[in-house]
Amino acid sequence: MAEGGSAGFRSGFVCFVGRPNTGKSTLTNAMVGAKIAITSSRPQTTRHTIRGIVHRENFQLILVDTPGLHRPRTLLGQRLNDLVRDTYSEVDVIALCIPADEKIGPGDRWIVEQVRQMAPKTTLLGVVTKTDKVSRDEVAEQLLAVSRLLGGDAEVVPVSAVRGEQVEVLAEVIAAQMPEGPAFYPDGELTDEPEETLMAELIREAALEGVRDELPHSLAVVIEEIIPRERDEDERDKPELLDVHANLYVERPSQKAIIIGKGGARLKEVGTNARKQIEHIFAARIYLHLHVKVAKDWQRDPKQLRKLGF
Repeated sequence: MAEGGSAGFRSGFVCFVGRPNTGKSTLTNAMVGAKIAITSSRPQTTRHTIRGIVHRENFQLILVDTPGLHRPRTLLGQRLNDLVRDTYSEVDVIALCIPADEKIGPGDRWIVEQVRQMAPKTTLLGVVTKTDKVSRDEVAEQLLAVSRLLGGDAEVVPVSAVRGEQVEVLAEVIAAQMPEGPAFYPDGELTDEPEETLMAELIREAALEGVRDELPHSLAVVIEEIIPRERDEDERDKPELLDVHANLYVERPSQKAIIIGKGGARLKEVGTNARKQIEHIFAARIYLHLHVKVAKDWQRDPKQLRKLGF
C-alpha cells in the first residue's frame, strides 16, 4: 500500500450532483464498498452531506453525498439547497449524475446552470448512471447527449452501480483530476459521519420503504441516546450490546398511523429491517426502541427544524 504522502499520491473531494433519484447514493455506496448513504426510490431521501471515503493504492477520494438540488417549497427545502451550495464551493470535482433511462430535461439543465454559477472553476464531469436498465445503443446516445450538455471538454463515464460496472473506471477518472497530496483519512475509515446520524438515516430508509408519496418529506429521525449494555462474563467474546432509542417525527396523526401500521406491525418491521442494517455496519448487537411522534408542520418551523438537526 502506498503511503499517503508518497510522490504521485492524489487526494481530494468529489460531490455527486443531479436531480433527486438519479443514483447518487447508490453510486456512493458502490465506490466506498459499504453502505454509508441511504438509498430509496423516493425523491429527497438524502438529508445530510454524508462523506464516504474511497481508499486505493494511489489515491483517496472523499465523496460528499448531498441532497438533490431542487426548487424548494418549504424552509426545509431551502436549507437542503443551502447545504448543496456550500458543498459545491468546497470540492475539487463535481460529477453530474444523469440516468441512462431518462431524457435530459429542464431540471438537468437548471442544475448545470447552478453549478456553473456557484463553482465556475471546479472540474465538472458527467456520469451516466443506471446503464443496466437500457441497451448499449441507448447508453451511447445518452453519453453523447450528456457530452453536449456539459461541453466537449468534460469527460463522461457510464456506470451501473448496482452491477458494479465501470465503478472503478469512474474512480480513476475522478482521481486523475485531484491534486497531488497526502490522504485525509487513515486507511480503513469509510465515513466521518457521526454514529447517530448514520443510524438515524438507516432507520429513516427502513421507514420509507413501500409508503405513499406524501411521507418522505415529512419524516425525520432523531437518535435520543445510545446506551451500551453491561455484558456477563460468558458474553465477553460476543459483539457489543447497544440500546438505541430513536424518535420518528411526522407532521400529522394520519402519517403516524401509516408508520405504525395495524397493531404496530409496520413499525415492528421497520425496526427489524433497520436493526439488521445497523448491526451490519457497526458490528454490534442492537436493541432498537422506536417511538413515533407528531411535530406539526416541522418543515416550515425554524425552531423545530433546529431541534431536528437541520
